[in-house]
Parts: sequence; C-alpha cells; structure tokens
Amino acid sequence: MHVFVTGASGYIGGTVAVRLLQAGHRVSGLTRDPAKAGRLARLGIEPVVGSLDDADVLTARARRADAVVNAADSDHRAAVETLIAALAGSDKPLIHTSGSSTVGMGTEGEASEAVHGEDLLDPGSSWEPDHPVRAARVAIDRLVLGAAGQGVRSAVLCDSLIYGHGRGPGRESVLIAALVRQARAGGVVRQVGPGRNIWSTVHVDDVADLYLRALEKTPPGTFYFVANGEASFGAIAEAVARALGLPGPRPWDPDAPDNVWDPAFARHALGANSRVRARRARELLGWDPRHRSITDWILRELR
Repeated sequence: MHVFVTGASGYIGGTVAVRLLQAGHRVSGLTRDPAKAGRLARLGIEPVVGSLDDADVLTARARRADAVVNAADSDHRAAVETLIAALAGSDKPLIHTSGSSTVGMGTEGEASEAVHGEDLLDPGSSWEPDHPVRAARVAIDRLVLGAAGQGVRSAVLCDSLIYGHGRGPGRESVLIAALVRQARAGGVVRQVGPGRNIWSTVHVDDVADLYLRALEKTPPGTFYFVANGEASFGAIAEAVARALGLPGPRPWDPDAPDNVWDPAFARHALGANSRVRARRARELLGWDPRHRSITDWILRELR
C-alpha cells in the first residue's frame, strides 16, 4: 500500500512510518517543519510539508494514498473531518490516534481500582469523560468510528503510556520525557503525591506493529485500546532515579523554582490513573506484543 501518515516526524507517526517501510509499504509523511523533510527523505519517507490546517493538502494526499494514518494530533477535529470527507466511499483505511488520558482520573498520585474496557465507546454506550478536554477528544474518536457508515474502513487506536525510543525523527515519549526533564533540571526525581497512581503502558515498537495490522485487516468502525502491562508512577520514577543515578523519587512541589511541569499537566497526567485492557487487538488482529515491562526498559535503556 501507499500510506499517508500525518505526524511523520513525531514520536508515534515516525515510528509507525518506519515500520510500514520495513513491511514493504510506500509511505508519504506530513511534517510541519521544512527542516525535518530531509530527515524523512533519508529514511525513505516521501516528505509532505504542511499542517493539519491545510485542508487542500490533506484532501489531495489522502485521495492519492491507499490508506491514511493520523498520528499528528488527537485533538484536531477539523483535520479529522477533512480526512473523512476525502476518503468517504472509498473503503480505504483511516487509522486515527487517540490516547488513554481520555479515561484518566486525577487523584493527586493515589491509586484507583477503575479499569476501562473497549466497550465504553460501543454504540449505545452512555459513558462520557469527566473533563471538557477529554470529552472533546472522545467526540473526535466517535466521529472516526462513525465514518464506517460513510464507506471508510476507520479505526481508533487509543494508546496508553508509550515508552521506548522512537524509530523516526521523534525519539522521546511524552510522559517519560517529562519525568526526565524534571529530574535533570532539579537533580532529583519527582513524583506527584505518593506515586501510587497507575497507568497502562505499551512499548512503541509494539504500537507500530499494531498500526500495521490495523491497516491491513481492521474491521471498520473498531475502537482499540493499546496496552500491554501497567505500572505505578512511583515504580516508574524509582526506575528513572536508578537509571540516571539521581536521588528520589520525592514528592513534587508545584511551587519549587526548578519545577518544569505545568501544574495541570502534573495533576491530570503524571498524578492520574489511566488503566485499560486491550483485548480486541489480540482477538481481531492477532497482535502479540513482545515488551511487557516499562521499568525493565527504563533500567536497561534510559540514559
């Protein structure tokens, strides 16, 4: 296939694009930064310079390709509407990237027993997130799933906390990088509250393998969580401290002069729970992830 990937210079999109090339597909990739176009070309990805606001570019590239992976921005509704309109009636795959922060529960670092299954976005489900930003993202997820009724083989891959080194231009995951930036800025690893809050996790290579499988054989209108294991942020922070040779983890002080976290990000992401179960990818697509422990990866690979 010829696959058009948005966010091809980013962490998820870049890794997916490289995996598609390895599987023998042809890839064109959208990037906002002209300086990164050459890096994409050197990887074998045809660079397309533009943004998600360039409706004409998105439309032309989606229609020219055999499939589309949207990995640039989970919250850009206009881009999703453009891609759906471009692909309507084609039966081409549209794989949209979401994130499990949609089910996040801010608990100031305390644990939660709530675990979410993939049926929460099934037709007839009355579930809604408890925050306007999360609700807007879920509305986009539902828009993508509904595109199956317009002749688009659409699917939503809702990624949990991703770890591992990216295979494209983007190398770092969001939440692990945030812990490392704080640690290096202050010389000590921090966690929010007691660090008992739990996130489901998945390695970026396993994520890319699932995108490949979804492109090739997902049933239309399917929602997938993407996860393989879970860990508390306390355990993650402790592993970061050991890997970097720094003290900690210690409780986060939002008023500390060396704090590099936005307080809302810390409370609603680093101090939240996001626990999910990914069954459909295994049952429908035969996904068999190889990596199972974020803390083992941190101790082996984080530098």
